[in-house]
Amino acid sequence: MNREMLVNALRKDLQPWDIIVIGGGATGLGAALEAVTRGYRTLLLEQVDFAKSTSSKSTKLVHGGVRYLAQGNVSLVREASMERGRLVANAPHLVRNLAFVIPTFNFWENIKYTIGLKMYDWLAGRLSLGKSVHISKSATLERLPTLKKDNLAGGVLYHDGQFDDSRLAINLAQTISDKGGTVLNYMRVTSLTKDGSGNVNGVTVKDTLEGGEEIHLNTRAVINATGVFADDILEMDNPQAPKSIAASQGVHLVLDSDFLPGHNALMIPATSDGRVLFVVPWHNKVVVGTTDTPVNHISLEPRALENEIAFILNTAGQYLAKPPQRSDVRSVWAGLRPLAAAKAEGHKTKEISRSHKIMVAKSGLVTIIGGKWTTYRRMAEDVIQQLEEALRWKQTASVTHELRIHGAADNVNWNDPWYFYGSDMLHIHQMVAREPDLQEELSREYHIIKAQVVWAVREEMARNIEDFLARRTRLLLLDAKEAMRIAPAVARIMAEELHKDEHWVATQIASFEAEAKGYQL
Repeated sequence: MNREMLVNALRKDLQPWDIIVIGGGATGLGAALEAVTRGYRTLLLEQVDFAKSTSSKSTKLVHGGVRYLAQGNVSLVREASMERGRLVANAPHLVRNLAFVIPTFNFWENIKYTIGLKMYDWLAGRLSLGKSVHISKSATLERLPTLKKDNLAGGVLYHDGQFDDSRLAINLAQTISDKGGTVLNYMRVTSLTKDGSGNVNGVTVKDTLEGGEEIHLNTRAVINATGVFADDILEMDNPQAPKSIAASQGVHLVLDSDFLPGHNALMIPATSDGRVLFVVPWHNKVVVGTTDTPVNHISLEPRALENEIAFILNTAGQYLAKPPQRSDVRSVWAGLRPLAAAKAEGHKTKEISRSHKIMVAKSGLVTIIGGKWTTYRRMAEDVIQQLEEALRWKQTASVTHELRIHGAADNVNWNDPWYFYGSDMLHIHQMVAREPDLQEELSREYHIIKAQVVWAVREEMARNIEDFLARRTRLLLLDAKEAMRIAPAVARIMAEELHKDEHWVATQIASFEAEAKGYQL
């Protein structure tokens, strides 16, 4: 995972790749891991940082999708429930079983949600994370002590998975590297090249960190896994390509844990806009979300709209004894969902297909859109199979069903603030033992020390302070103000590791502060 060495090797490497994957989010990382473990010489290119866009802005749930069941999408729920079980087994240091409670206010709600969630359990089969049961009013308040008591009849308890999305992305990048693949961030594809028959046979990339030099790479196949940016690559292939993406924005607010203490999540099953809202404990904070707002402008850093913030606060306030105010919000973030565009106009985004869609262009360019984190592995399996069929390659078998992800460790101590490093935690402790000055504390409240910054640069390809504060640790998403406070210290440590000067430090701090302001209300 030494970026500089990998880029130098890439410049000199004239051997064609089997598969180049464009996009370093959940979909691209999954596809690259699937490709490399099937024996293909694989390169993944990400225009900014791994999971910078949609894949670090999820609700942090590995779930079958209770609301898809309500929409009657049984096959999607079944597939997601199976993949949820696999993720629990393959990344046990990142995925945990979380109990959710749906509060009920009358006899019919008790019946309706209990039956619905029994169906949810049944679809997961042996990969279920626990049985759904109806619980009394007192048991509901024991699990959710900050819930409003007015008219409460009881609750329905069910189980789903919770995870850390950008940490899974980093661990997937490391797994690809461990298996012999190459992953690079800050490599923007600027054009596709074709042979005399019009088939894609290469890409031109720009290294956006080191002076913007362009490198041309040859390949037998290209997978476009760029999420909400898929249309940009499709237009490089064919300027007349129709739009394939309908983007929808989801916003989350982060509150202190006293709004929902303990280890149970609240699921609000019917909001004013016909969606569900989650109030979920995560990294000793509480994440509340999400919204579903169609957007026309696609950007790397979408911003929460005022009406989305008000909607989340108002809805949470209808259920929590102490309604959250704007002043209680520690961080706010928005992510864009890359939904497969509906052919007919007028569909609401929550009704547009959440399942994935694979397209093969005349040139052989393979594009995958839609889907979600929970099903990333299944999507990857499908896209490589489709690629082999479309390009008439020899069929290979998937080996990722039980493939443990880099860092996988059993018997995780979820109370350890570093739990998400899994088996790498030992290596960080060993590094600190060798270099005791790395114990210097940067944030006492969030247990962040100098060693984590150094580790992120050396072993996780972090190349700027936002990589570290937003995705290698989650501080920007948990507490934007604290992230801004420690940003200068992080910049200096990174500058020392990367041999950068004071001008780089100043530029980094200014750019991070501008971005972090968007995470504060």
